Amino acid sequence: MRTDRLLSLVALLRLRGRMTAAEIAGELEVSERTVLRDIDSLSISGIPVYAERGRNGGFSLLPGFRADLSTLSVDEATALLAGAGRLAPADFASAMRKIAVALPERQRAQATHAAQRILVRPEGYLGESTPMTVLAPLQQAVLEGRRVRLTYRRFDGEPKPRTLDPIGLIAADSAWYLVANSQGAQRMFRVSRCRDVEVLDDPADRPDDVDLESIWEESRRSFRERFEFIEVVVDVDAETLPALSHAAKVLESEPRGNGDTRLTVKFSDRRHAANVLWRFADGVRVIEPDDVAQEIVERVRRMVRRLELRPDGTP
Repeated sequence: MRTDRLLSLVALLRLRGRMTAAEIAGELEVSERTVLRDIDSLSISGIPVYAERGRNGGFSLLPGFRADLSTLSVDEATALLAGAGRLAPADFASAMRKIAVALPERQRAQATHAAQRILVRPEGYLGESTPMTVLAPLQQAVLEGRRVRLTYRRFDGEPKPRTLDPIGLIAADSAWYLVANSQGAQRMFRVSRCRDVEVLDDPADRPDDVDLESIWEESRRSFRERFEFIEVVVDVDAETLPALSHAAKVLESEPRGNGDTRLTVKFSDRRHAANVLWRFADGVRVIEPDDVAQEIVERVRRMVRRLELRPDGTP
């Protein structure tokens, strides 16, 4: 742990230039006394750290000092190779500091500037990311090749205990998926539906090598084949057009003379089409197919009848 901290200290000085003991302590989350001891250790080890006294003083590295990437720890290398900025943010940040240190001056400045302009976050304004209480033990089980016991909430909402042999983790869009063997069959589990994860001592029953890219593509293809994709033609008013275009995949768009726009929209099946379109019933008219149009009409009628009921349930 102390070795990693010393390397991070060198990385900070190489990247930031002169820093005070207080600034270093804040970055590494240690005391200033610890920082001073670490700087003494670096000097004894031959790392050219020197102190500049005075009002604008601090600690710096001798100009021209270079680092190499052989100092990356296993956890840091794993975080980089797996793109695990969300899984192991501390290791990922430490590894990125060391990479920045190893870059030539010009590329390092360009990379640092670019990093200030791009931020990737797993959570949105309302939705939270997958909790680390679930993700962290699953990552541990995957990397160590150990079996897990957990509670999995099925699609119908019913929780069910499972014992799984983890194979790998996949991050797709904004969701995490666990690839695991369950009762002798390989399956995909949505991590957000997992709870009470316990890493067991038993070794996972899984192959030595794995191609997660192929597993994902096959799972995605199989999932999409379950649906009967249909195209629905609708006329949409100007106020509804942006929302519907965001909620569904628009294949064709043609302005109409009355201010409406005729869209050809793709849905996974008829139920999906009805579920989306009826929300915009006051601004959408379904042209074809007829069964989708009738389903929208029936839903609106049922809603009107329900709204007309008295509090006691009578018309």
